[in-house]
Amino acid sequence: MTRLNPSNERLKRDYIRYLKEAKGKSEATLDAVRKALARYEAYTAAKDFRTFRREQAIGFKARLAETEGVRTGEGLSASTQASTLTALKDFFTWLSWQPGFKSKVHMADIDYLSPSNKDAARAKAAKLRAFPSLEQVRATVAAMPGETVIDRRNRALVAFALLTGIRDRALVSLSLGHVETSGKIPVVAQDPNSVETKFAKAIVTYFFPVGDDLADIALAWIEELRKVHLFGPADPLFPRTRMGLGGDGGFAPVGIEREHWSNASPVREIFRKAFERAGLPYFPPHSFRHTLGHLAQTMCRTPEELKAWSQNLGHENIATTLTSYGRIDPHRQGEVMGRMGREADAEAGDVLAQIGALLARQGESVFRGAVAPAADAS
Repeated sequence: MTRLNPSNERLKRDYIRYLKEAKGKSEATLDAVRKALARYEAYTAAKDFRTFRREQAIGFKARLAETEGVRTGEGLSASTQASTLTALKDFFTWLSWQPGFKSKVHMADIDYLSPSNKDAARAKAAKLRAFPSLEQVRATVAAMPGETVIDRRNRALVAFALLTGIRDRALVSLSLGHVETSGKIPVVAQDPNSVETKFAKAIVTYFFPVGDDLADIALAWIEELRKVHLFGPADPLFPRTRMGLGGDGGFAPVGIEREHWSNASPVREIFRKAFERAGLPYFPPHSFRHTLGHLAQTMCRTPEELKAWSQNLGHENIATTLTSYGRIDPHRQGEVMGRMGREADAEAGDVLAQIGALLARQGESVFRGAVAPAADAS
């Protein structure tokens, strides 16, 4: 276990406060910085930051490449290594400008925390994401039970996640009042003042056209909340599970309560059990955004439709939808290229057939036009 260095602890506290208050960084970013600094201190045995030298940077990079991930047990990915080194570079750059450190920490040494060009390219390489097909999601929802209120909540939650593409953190913070069902298409107003949206963006999302069966499940749940459980606009759309005494005298789920979940962990567990029940591999909630990103490629027929689809996902730029959520896997890429080839051949055949028909209709005049000059010449 790494011992604590009081001087380092004060500096880390000041730096985190600087990132949060002066740079407006999110808690997720701050956690990543804390983890990077913890890895570095574990390597140096909490040696004072003012002793930082290029040799330490080189040694740490080598150690980082050998480090195994806690969850996977495999080596850290190139992107994780690169983000760790970037966080450290930013920290030591900030430190080099602090009083008493300008003559201790040098930029020439900090530069040694840069990954190699090859590793940097690996970190930026686009990654294929596993995501369920529309048919797999619908089969999963169909396999979910609906006997109890918890069952119906869980089933509606999975259906709603695909209907809206909403992120799990926003999902657990939604209230009933954020959903308007009186119009032709139900709409969700993700107000950043009360919904945990990414980058605190205001997002208006209409139900995606992924099936009336899914929409009916979500709408039936909303109706049940309003009419059976008498939930109001401020109550959670997907309420927390209420625990009580079960039949065996132990604690067990007994219903729902008018409280939001504090985090998205229960949502991921609901997804895990749902896919397991359907005999499918686990797909996390965020993978549904990739499903919708790929559906855009086949369902959107005009630039306006693609823009509306992208905006529905909360993207300001269509390129975000296409690059982050619409990358085609190599197998599908081959199918598309093959189809294009067949269509091109068919179109070429059609063109040749049209030309042939035209020549056939005009054959006599063409023939006469060809022989007439020869007769005149003779």
